[in-house]
Amino acid sequence: MKNLRILLTILLCLTAQHIMQAQQQFNKTDDDATFTIKGLVREVDTYNPVVDVNIQVNGGSYTSTSLSGEFRINVKIGDEIMISHKDFETIYYTVKSHDDLTVEVHALIEDAYVKKIKTKSNSFKSTIDSAVFYKKISAEKSIQFITESIPKSTSVKQNAEAFEVLADVYMYWKQYDLAVTNYRISLNNVNATDVNLKLAKAYFKNKNHQESLAIYNSFKTSDLSNWQNVIRYEGLGDVYAQINQNNKATQAYTEGLKVATTNQILPKITDLNSKLGEVYNSEGKKAKAEVLLENSVALAAQENKTREVEQKIKFADFQNVNQSYDQEIKTRKEIIKDIAVIEKDSVIANESNITKQKQNYKIGNAYFLQKEYKEAIPYLEKSIEEADKKEDLIVKKDATKKLTDVYVESGNFSEAKLMFDEYVKTVDQLYIKKEQEISQAARFNKSIAEKQNRIATLETDRKLTLSQVELSEEKNKSQQLIIYSLIGGLFLLAVTAYLMFKYIKQQKLANNLLALKSLRSQMNPHFIFNALNSVNSFIATNDERTANKYLSDFSKLMRAVLENSEEDFIPLQKEIELIELYTKLEHFRFKDKFEYTINIDKTIDIEAYQIPPMLLQPYIENAVWHGLRYKNDMGLLEISITKIQKGVIAITIADNGIGRKKSKSLKTQNQQKHNSKGLGNIKKRVSILNQMYKDKVDVFIDDNTTEGDVGTKVVVTLKKD
Repeated sequence: MKNLRILLTILLCLTAQHIMQAQQQFNKTDDDATFTIKGLVREVDTYNPVVDVNIQVNGGSYTSTSLSGEFRINVKIGDEIMISHKDFETIYYTVKSHDDLTVEVHALIEDAYVKKIKTKSNSFKSTIDSAVFYKKISAEKSIQFITESIPKSTSVKQNAEAFEVLADVYMYWKQYDLAVTNYRISLNNVNATDVNLKLAKAYFKNKNHQESLAIYNSFKTSDLSNWQNVIRYEGLGDVYAQINQNNKATQAYTEGLKVATTNQILPKITDLNSKLGEVYNSEGKKAKAEVLLENSVALAAQENKTREVEQKIKFADFQNVNQSYDQEIKTRKEIIKDIAVIEKDSVIANESNITKQKQNYKIGNAYFLQKEYKEAIPYLEKSIEEADKKEDLIVKKDATKKLTDVYVESGNFSEAKLMFDEYVKTVDQLYIKKEQEISQAARFNKSIAEKQNRIATLETDRKLTLSQVELSEEKNKSQQLIIYSLIGGLFLLAVTAYLMFKYIKQQKLANNLLALKSLRSQMNPHFIFNALNSVNSFIATNDERTANKYLSDFSKLMRAVLENSEEDFIPLQKEIELIELYTKLEHFRFKDKFEYTINIDKTIDIEAYQIPPMLLQPYIENAVWHGLRYKNDMGLLEISITKIQKGVIAITIADNGIGRKKSKSLKTQNQQKHNSKGLGNIKKRVSILNQMYKDKVDVFIDDNTTEGDVGTKVVVTLKKD
């Protein structure tokens, strides 16, 4: 018991020191100070300075480079510098320190392919070829070439081709709603089967399942080629699998497999075996699924090594789901050897499943699930090492967290502490990276929106021009065509505006989800720190048996917190169980300071309500730590859930502690900042959730009484879905 107490004390102190240092660094007032940063812009190969480069700070400061390529500009920590010039891609840099900045750029030297295109006539075909070439390299360049191609179009067929290529670009860059819009424009010019199939897939990707099914089911088998029939059946299977109609998905995949097998369309035979296996596995038909997935691996091996590895990973995932951990480990070890072969000839992006860091992590996880902790450690360490090399913060975060769990489960608390510190550090780095990605995504989306509006305008102008040509030939007819063209153009602009509004709304939702995840990742270390504080203090003042009971309840609380931490909302019943357990633990520690009651109106169906996880606990924590524990006499904490009106309840947390004003006067400056940040986190979460779910949650804080120890009352108003 003595050794356990010492170990937990050391762990608490080290954790406190790390978090306090991180907070101090984060909250430094120096970050707001303006200073001058010096910089140099030069070419990466020749080291020649680049003159007249535009340097602009998001705060408004502006300058340009001199003849020596140098510049000076006033900034502060966190500012974003935009470095732009006609001869290279615009660079965005976030100021993190006072250090001088050296920017090395690659000049936009045209490759042989582009030079060849420019030597041809400035035709529609050459411009479209350029757009196709840049499709996977730069969305903005590809769209720009398409914009240039539309005025050069001399027929409805060419116009259809331009919008089909534009939709293909949007599909590649996952802008599915815009892809739908432009495939439809293409089809309005020329009704082509392949484009209809692409439109059906775009609807599926955009989660318009009924529209996707309508297109796939509108085809007749006799009107399609063998390849098109396979694509159609596969698409049908994908939609049915997504909406959990497994019988129809199985039927569609099976029909597609028959056509692909009869006509020896090998890539699709592989894909359909794999997808059928996944459907059977979701239905619990493990034996059938295993045979099909093994077939897909064997078939993929006949194509190329990358395809083989992709199917092996799906097979390994199947083994994991079915708890065949030994077989999974064996499969993933083979995969790592295969990846080494692939890496000799190509670069594998971190987003791909075919990375060593992901496979090493999953091997370590499989050993962990079997409680073979000694075997798990080297693979998790290797995953972290590989993730560091590839700058893959997501895998590094998962691997360090899993390695922390391994050390905790194996009783190696000192190593667990080191790994937990690394995990916190990685989470902070990942949070910064995600913020930068959001900023870059916003700029990308704005640029795409501007180009799409420009293309819509060009299409309208093109229609008007055609109408004017016909006007000289047939006045009466042409007048009607002009009117229809104007109406069609206005309708197209209206549709485009609506789709852009819908797209921006979707992006805002994605940004809100990322922000919520970031706020939750900040709450968990804060909660764990405070909880460990309670554990340590209690162990220092109680006997071993009571301490063990306390630790057992604490572990249940931690498990509940971690299980709920990834959700935006959880059932109110779970949140009540969590606060009952937390309040019980706090009362266990401060028996001589307060009593508590939890009253729930029996007419309320608490299973019908949803609440953000960990919303109530911080207010209970504040009531105990900043109000009740400073009272000279016995305090009272009252938690009640009452019905306000139909579909609306109030959760009240009231205490008769010393009150907010008196509590604030007792705190140190650092404690005040810490508490403010914790409550601010809750306010941000509630604000974002109310934007997403239409004012579902409201929080009101006031004094509980007007005399003596005024206490504090928090009222959380919650609406039913």
